[in-house]
Amino acid sequence: VAGLSTAANAQAMPKGNAAAGEKAFVVCKTCHVAEKGVNRIGPSLWGVVGRKASSIAGYSYSAANKKSGLTWDAATLYRYLEAPQKVVPGTKMSYAGLKDPQKRADVIAYLATKK
Repeated sequence: VAGLSTAANAQAMPKGNAAAGEKAFVVCKTCHVAEKGVNRIGPSLWGVVGRKASSIAGYSYSAANKKSGLTWDAATLYRYLEAPQKVVPGTKMSYAGLKDPQKRADVIAYLATKK
C-alpha cells in the first residue's frame, strides 16, 4: 500500500492523550462517530484501533479500501490520518489529513478507548 513502504514512514509517533484526542476528534465528527454500530458518511470508529479495514458489515467501503489489506493499528492510523489519499489512493475519505503529529496521536489514543 502506498505510503507505508519506506523506513521514513516509520517515524516515531508521539505519545497520545485521550482527553486531548476527544477534543481533536471534533474535525472527524462531520463524517464519523465513535459509537458502536453507528455509521454516517464514514463508518463507525468504535473499535477501529486493531480492526481490519473494510470490516464493518453494512457499510459501503470504496474498492481501494477493500483491497488495501490494512489493519488499523496505531502506526497505520497515524500515517493514514496524515494523508488518507496517499496511504489508500482512491479511498472515499476526502479529508485532506490531520497534519499535526500530536493531534493525530491524541485522536488515536481517544479512539483506542472506544472498544
